[in-house]
Amino acid sequence: MPELLFVWYPKCSTCKRAAKWLDEHGIAHTDRHIVDECPTVFELAAWQERSGLPVRRFFNTSGQLYRQMGLKARLDAGLPDEEAFDLLASNGMLIKRPLLVGPDFVLVGFREAEWEKRLLGQASE
Repeated sequence: MPELLFVWYPKCSTCKRAAKWLDEHGIAHTDRHIVDECPTVFELAAWQERSGLPVRRFFNTSGQLYRQMGLKARLDAGLPDEEAFDLLASNGMLIKRPLLVGPDFVLVGFREAEWEKRLLGQASE
């Protein structure tokens, strides 16, 4: 398997669990700090397409900044994808984490069963 890009925020407990899971399963990955090296608009657009998810799934809806900026209402009102990518690229704290970027897939957030199915070819009980 080609090496994966693991985009995370090291202080995030979910990100820590995901990193531990990758290490425990011997899955090679390159770490990238989501705030220090925020994904670009181009990267986000490519990743969103590769993920097959709507752009709104890339927003960290639990984050303070998301709430302060009133982004749920803006997304509900039909915020164009281009504007959504601009917002996401403006601050890594707006992006749902972690992101696991592979050559033909992107996983958004850490759901162990989903990661097992994609990376190990099995589903957890």
